[in-house]
Amino acid sequence: MRQIMVRYRVKPEHAEENEQLVRAVYEELHRTRPEGLRYATFRLPDGVSFVHLARESGGDGRSPLTGLDAFRRFQANIADRCDEPPVVSELHEIGSYEGQAGPV
Repeated sequence: MRQIMVRYRVKPEHAEENEQLVRAVYEELHRTRPEGLRYATFRLPDGVSFVHLARESGGDGRSPLTGLDAFRRFQANIADRCDEPPVVSELHEIGSYEGQAGPV
């Protein structure tokens, strides 16, 4: 299993455009439902920083994201949208916890 984090900061005038491009990726993911991918995106409180987290269980090393038209549109010209370019980090999990809410 491979886990990746990508963090970048867009120029303020491109924040909404970037969010729309990200939302289009999720729309395509929901239509195509690629197996072995868990993906989440967060817009940080400063309004211009974004973090993407991906967990891929496929063994071939290729992300299902790269096959999506919406993801390719998102990647196109990202350098022009950014104040700080994307930094990609591979994550090595130490532990995780998800509590379950009881009956209300």
